[in-house]
Amino acid sequence: MHKQDVARAFAAAAFTLLAPVAMAQTTLAPRDVPAKVIPVPADVSPQLQAVIARPLTPGWNTPPTTPQGWKQLADKLDAATAAQVGPMAQRLHVKIQSGMIDGVHVYRLTPDVIPASNAHRLLVHVHGGCYVLGGGEAALPEALLMAGMSHIRVISVDYRMPPEAYYPAALDDAMTVYKAALKMTKPQDIGVFGRSAGGAMTLAMMLRAEQEHLPMPGALAVNSPMSDDVDEGDSAYTNALVDNNLVAPGGYCDAAASFYAHGHDLADPMISPLNGDFHGFPPTILATGTRDLMLSNTVRTHQKLLLSGVTAELLVFEGMSHVQYAMDDRIPEDRQAFAEEGAFMNEHLGH
Repeated sequence: MHKQDVARAFAAAAFTLLAPVAMAQTTLAPRDVPAKVIPVPADVSPQLQAVIARPLTPGWNTPPTTPQGWKQLADKLDAATAAQVGPMAQRLHVKIQSGMIDGVHVYRLTPDVIPASNAHRLLVHVHGGCYVLGGGEAALPEALLMAGMSHIRVISVDYRMPPEAYYPAALDDAMTVYKAALKMTKPQDIGVFGRSAGGAMTLAMMLRAEQEHLPMPGALAVNSPMSDDVDEGDSAYTNALVDNNLVAPGGYCDAAASFYAHGHDLADPMISPLNGDFHGFPPTILATGTRDLMLSNTVRTHQKLLLSGVTAELLVFEGMSHVQYAMDDRIPEDRQAFAEEGAFMNEHLGH
């Protein structure tokens, strides 16, 4: 057989194999999934089972439409979360001190026990809450879990939020504290972490650090990040009405992100950092849950980090909806999540 005939044979075989794929790509038919009942997983702790069994967040699809309405919602939800902070700090043996750093309100969290290896280490925390919720002491459950499980000091940034201040005020405040941290200790001894909107800001801070020619920290923890506010990925559909926290696309968190952006392009990498360049980022650990509406955001962020040559680990927790591993130290899986993230910080800081 001549070389041309061999080439044609291979081409024909390839066409035969790829034809079904090509046809599927041109059809792009959505999948119609019938209604079904999803049981609570049997192989998670009873404490987590109770969280998984909660009903959908009330009012998830009727977000506020005015600045006053957003402020009232934030005050209501934040007061309930803040009430848990004192007992949580006692259980985790962490002291909380309110203060200011270069005009930005912060909370300094100090574990009762800090080993010598962590004496010069410092973590900067940017809280979640869809850029509108989770201010004040309501920011602290995740920070307390990290401080208590890692035994590293934490500075939690109580950044400005709408309706008092819109994009880029929150990111500016986080960068102000990061620059101050660089004066307190070596960059390789600094970690930055956050969940949801705070996870997105953690990534955006690294993009800003590169723009401003600042040194990178030693490690990141990026939890269920709002890393793409334009296309939230496959899980936004597969986990719709399964995630009992965010519930479904088009709910209060999407509305809050638009409220924060205040007309700014949501595709900007400083709001949707998945659109930015991750080359040169520090080692990163990410966490999500199997029912998380932002599971795909987290997976895509993890994949992009790996493709950018960044050391990255991914934790996925059974049955958890959005950021449910970051709220209550009495849930064994929550403690496990931050034990692993704390261990990651301790492994990579100082190098």
